[in-house]
Formats: sequence, C-alpha cells, structure tokens
Amino acid sequence: MTTEGVIPLLIAGVAGFAAAAVNAVAGGGTLISFPTLMWLGLPSRVANATNAVALWPGSASGALGFHKYFAETKDQLKALLPPTIVGSVLGSILLVVTSTKVFDFVVPFLILIATLLLAFQGKIKAATEKSGFTLKAWQVGVLQFFVSLYGGFFGAGMGIMMLAVMSLYEGMDLHRLNAIKNWLAVVINMGASIILLSKGLVDLKFALAVMVGALFGGYASAQFAQKIEAEKLRVWVVAYGLVMVGYMFWRLLSAG
Repeated sequence: MTTEGVIPLLIAGVAGFAAAAVNAVAGGGTLISFPTLMWLGLPSRVANATNAVALWPGSASGALGFHKYFAETKDQLKALLPPTIVGSVLGSILLVVTSTKVFDFVVPFLILIATLLLAFQGKIKAATEKSGFTLKAWQVGVLQFFVSLYGGFFGAGMGIMMLAVMSLYEGMDLHRLNAIKNWLAVVINMGASIILLSKGLVDLKFALAVMVGALFGGYASAQFAQKIEAEKLRVWVVAYGLVMVGYMFWRLLSAG
C-alpha cells in the first residue's frame, strides 16, 4: 500500500488507537500498530522506530498512574536506571546499524517471541510469584540490561519481560513492581526515541498519526476496559499476532 495521502495516516491513527486501548486492557498493542505500519508501506526498521516513538507517551501516562508508589520505589529505580539507559541506547544503536535485509529476517522471530510472551503472560506471572526465588539487586540489574537492550531494538513484549524480572526483587508487591516497570519503560522508550529521531529513522507524519490515535485510545480505554474481559482480548491479540507471524514468514520466504 502507498504511504502517500490521508487514508494511510487515518489507518495509522486507528492502529494507534487500537494499540493504546489493547495495551491498557491486556497488553500486546505493538502487535497491532507495528505490522500495520509495515502493511502501509514503511520499511521494517522505519516502521519499528516510528512505532516506538509514537507509543512512548502512552507509557508515560501509564507510569503517572503509579505516581503514589514513586517514593517507595525510588531506590530500586535509581539502581536500575544505569543498566536501563545503557541497554536501551545500545539496543537503539543496534537497530540503526542493522541493515533492512537483516531486520526483515529477524522480524518474524521477534513477533513470534512477543506473541508467545503475551500468550503465556499469566503463566509467567504465576510462576514468578509462586517460585519464591529472588535475586540480588545487581543480578536484577544485569537482567534489566538485556531486557532494555531488547526494548531499544524492538520492544514488543518488553513489559512482560520486565515484570518477570522485577518480580525477582525481594519484598516487593505487584503494584510497586508495576510502578518500577512502567517508569523504566518510559526511560527505555525515551532513550530509544532520542537515538532513532536523531538518526532519521522515524517517519514523523506516521509517528504523529499513531501518537494522536494512541492518546485517544488511552483515554477511551478507561470505558473500554470495563466492557471486555482482558483474557478474551488477549486471546484475540495472540491470534492476530500468530497470523502476523505467518504473514511475516511468508513474506520473508517470498523475498528469498
């Protein structure tokens, strides 16, 4: 599909709306917005970078929702900021230097990883909560570096990864873990956005369209969340993700 004209921008806006609403209810919104940008004709790396820049305000609004826990989690945040910043910047640089051909090859696998993370999110959460296994702060920091590296490079499923890592912190309940996760997601997305914008890898008009849609989607999700079960929505998003995986692998094999 051509990227010229108003219609593609409107479609991108609708994708941003859907992504933000899905993120608020069940997670996995990137599985909607990123493939849509590729379908609209953006090269895979540009679509990924544009999507990352467009959706970070949603992460910021989510983090602000946990502001009351900031004082209680600031020590953990301070400890995890360095590996988070370094990982996200290196991940973004890795995306910049990766050729479109190589990125096209890895995209189906990345979407598959994100889809599987979303599919097994409940089991991952339950397993980490029941294990009773904890790590020292520096060990959590090492894991957070690799999650941030992934987040700066691609990002889909990053929140699930981070929550699994955060759950290994000793003596932290789910609300405080979510607060840490959301604030660090803002850091990752902002760090990635700065690098990707400075390298000209972002299509600004599509980023703005997705961002506007996402802002409306985030607002509307407050009502939307009360009318649909998160698990049912997650099933639909996973199903859509698997369809996109199949399409991406078909696209990859056809190009080869």
